[in-house]
Amino acid sequence: MTSQHIQTVGSFRRFGYGAPVGQFLAASAEEVVGHLTGNSSFDVDQTQVHAWQGTIEVLQAALMPLGACGHLFLEFDIPRMGRRVDAVLVLDHVVFVIEFKVGARQFSAADLDQVVDYALDLKNFHEPSHHAPLVPVLVATHAPPGELCIATDSAADGLYAPVRVNADTLAHALEQSLAFADGEVIDPQQWVTGRYRPTPTIVEAAMALYARHSVADISRNDAANLGETSGFLAGVIQQARSSGSKAVCFVTGVPGAGKTLVGLDVATHSTDAESELHAVYLSGNGPLVKVLHEALARDKVRRETEEGRKLRIGDARRQVKTFVQAVHHFRDHGLADDRPPHDHVAIFDEAQRAWNVEQTASFMQRKRGMAGFDQSEPEFLISCLDRHPDWAVVVCLVGTGQEINRGEAGIGEWLASLTRRFPEWEVHVSPALEQRDAVVGDELAATRARGKLHESTSLHLTASIRSFRSERVSEFINRLLDLDTDGAQAMLQEVTERFPIMLTRDLSAAKSWLRSTARGTERYGMVVSSQAQRLKPHAIDVRVPVDPVHWFLADKADTRSSYYLEDVATEFQVQGLELDWTCVVWDGDLRYGDGKWGYYGFVGDRWNRVLKDERRRYLLNAYRVLLTRARQGTVLVVPHGDAQDPTRAPEFYDPLYTMLQGIGLPNLS
Repeated sequence: MTSQHIQTVGSFRRFGYGAPVGQFLAASAEEVVGHLTGNSSFDVDQTQVHAWQGTIEVLQAALMPLGACGHLFLEFDIPRMGRRVDAVLVLDHVVFVIEFKVGARQFSAADLDQVVDYALDLKNFHEPSHHAPLVPVLVATHAPPGELCIATDSAADGLYAPVRVNADTLAHALEQSLAFADGEVIDPQQWVTGRYRPTPTIVEAAMALYARHSVADISRNDAANLGETSGFLAGVIQQARSSGSKAVCFVTGVPGAGKTLVGLDVATHSTDAESELHAVYLSGNGPLVKVLHEALARDKVRRETEEGRKLRIGDARRQVKTFVQAVHHFRDHGLADDRPPHDHVAIFDEAQRAWNVEQTASFMQRKRGMAGFDQSEPEFLISCLDRHPDWAVVVCLVGTGQEINRGEAGIGEWLASLTRRFPEWEVHVSPALEQRDAVVGDELAATRARGKLHESTSLHLTASIRSFRSERVSEFINRLLDLDTDGAQAMLQEVTERFPIMLTRDLSAAKSWLRSTARGTERYGMVVSSQAQRLKPHAIDVRVPVDPVHWFLADKADTRSSYYLEDVATEFQVQGLELDWTCVVWDGDLRYGDGKWGYYGFVGDRWNRVLKDERRRYLLNAYRVLLTRARQGTVLVVPHGDAQDPTRAPEFYDPLYTMLQGIGLPNLS
């Protein structure tokens, strides 16, 4: 087995240096640094060389007593996170994930979270690591003896609590962990060449793609055909460009299937505004755009700093705004300037939520002072791309069952706009699109009649990848909200085998569960319906809006972050985004009784029944959004209510709790 052979396996370079331990012990520090420098993707400065030399010196001293067994990998790549682990040591039956802080005298909470995050990534997404003992090790080379900790606690999945050592005690920690952990001997070659099947969050995916990773590197494309869909769209774009034609593609899929990931992948094929292939990702989801803007900007500054270049955060923010834009900004620019946009390719996220004519006209009258506007949002957005004299491509990402705002036009309006004003555009759809509703079916028939319809199964994503622990979470939630209690009960065990869904009436118990269950920087938070007006006795007030940037991106020490479990987000802040663990607090706006849902809105000092079908659908979809935000597990809180408070009567909550308990959700006691 050679280092070169292993490095060429897979679609990305997995490490900067790899060798059997015996070979590493026989090598000079200069030789190892030479390999690391030659394989580095960034300019290596003297500070980095010094850190590598310190790491090599400590590792060689620690491994010498253990003999020549095992295999060492330095600068091991984690594409999903856009980071590199200092060292991964495959030793006998244990995988050690080691992070060095050369010269450090203490162990910070952030550094401990970092090494745990690396180990979690391997445990969750690297197949040979699923059943192997993983020991995260943080080495603060100059830490005093009193700060050290050789932990022996592991979770059920075999990921051990982080070990804290200095340069002198690393060898002892390795020996102790080998003696304590159980497992079969690991073949280093099979381990390092094993399949890596990550499921990144939207934020992680955007950062990785923006940093030029491919969708194949950062996603489980084997499960959801993401690579196939991205490749199909790239082919349509190239065909349109070479033939001077225009096309629109509709990408469908189940909730959490990766439609946004596909869109981001297409958008990152060219982020150079001067390129003819420049693409822009457009979303009407304001919180999503804000979070992505800030996350991309911060990550760009971090990467530039690591490569020895300076970039101000303000400049980074301006750069990323050419990649991800609020759809309303794109529309306003099109109103102010009748020339073709810079972009030949536009990706519209949640295209079914674009506004109809009435909502667009109302907005233009109220916010822009434009009376008599007579185009729907889909029609106007297509018209902007149609200004190009040669070619253009529109990619519509189509969600299902998560409409939560009035005035949403649906996909039928996109198709109708093409029929009315742009009949020469080619239309690419998945067969699943025709099943949405009768309006869509009629419009597709009209498109087919004029010879412009092209169907391909490559445009439909069939598997949910949001929850990498259980692909059927969204199906379970749909059965629950459809009140198919028998169906939900039948699939509960399969869903919760690796994706816990807990039930409680005690909010403090739910918070404790989140804090004790999450590891590393796994993000958790409380989410509630925007209509949950009577949770104020529990210190939850939905009238106080959260800043999604702080809520989703701030660390554990920031009181504005989701981690603090003080501020709650509603369906409007979390749609399109996700957390690892969620606490969903249920209020009296959606009640269960006599085998059906009751829909209520709180006005003044009392609950009133919601009678309009549209508003009922929005309320049910709000809970659908909330209940599908978690990647790893959820706890549901159904309050007891208060017999002395008519706005929180126990009968608003008790039947729901009884129904959920009857399905089999385990109680958090």
